[in-house]
Amino acid sequence: MGFFRYRVRCFSLQSKQVVRPMISVVVPVYNEAENLAALLTEITAAAKDAPIAEIVYVNDASTDNTEAALVALKKDFPLLRVVSHGVQAGQSAAMWTGVRAAKSDVVVFLDGDGQNDPADIKLLYAAYTAAGNDNGLVMVAGQREKRQDNWLRRVSSRLANNIRAAALKDGTRDTGCSLKLVPRDVYLRLPFFNHMHRYIPALFKREGVTVIHVDVSHRPRQKGVSKYGFWDRLRAGLTDLLGVMWLNTRGRPQGFSDKEVL
Repeated sequence: MGFFRYRVRCFSLQSKQVVRPMISVVVPVYNEAENLAALLTEITAAAKDAPIAEIVYVNDASTDNTEAALVALKKDFPLLRVVSHGVQAGQSAAMWTGVRAAKSDVVVFLDGDGQNDPADIKLLYAAYTAAGNDNGLVMVAGQREKRQDNWLRRVSSRLANNIRAAALKDGTRDTGCSLKLVPRDVYLRLPFFNHMHRYIPALFKREGVTVIHVDVSHRPRQKGVSKYGFWDRLRAGLTDLLGVMWLNTRGRPQGFSDKEVL
């Protein structure tokens, strides 16, 4: 009887343990060879405070030695996986590729230029778990404090965010912050289009997902050059905004559900 009671007690304790969902960190890169090693070191360090299972780098057909450098770094970073595009497809496509390749139920996006701080991953994960919702109904969006960009990028980004927020009413003041935590299965249900990464919170809200916002740090770029110009983002942004507004009028009704009738 004593042994039986011990086995029952052990079972009851084990049954109360909460299994934390693991994280796949997805990093899209294009010509970021100079930033790879330092950022990988920081992401690996962040794994001490967040359950990071893997780091998926997606090389968007870089023309420098990004791919070769990533392959060489695999021996020093066992969590690293490398996926490469045959032709350049853009940031949204690289993120989509990374999510498809990811093996975890939760995905965190991180820019490959080093301006996002991997130490903030734990903040997003804490907000996700505090919501008590690991069933795909919550995403967490970082919003940058004290942006470390030039004045033109700051002003243009603020203007674009204000226009987008007024049009989409997604409650997000900094959709351009790449640091986001998303449930993988919901992300793969989103309609794919080029530049969709700028509208992730609005697209998730369209799916009935709660969007939580967390303040995160922002750092100046140390190496390499930005891949986006002011006019490039303006032209694409206006067209895409109209498209997302149209999508929002074609979403499923709030509270929609179905069941099989026996």
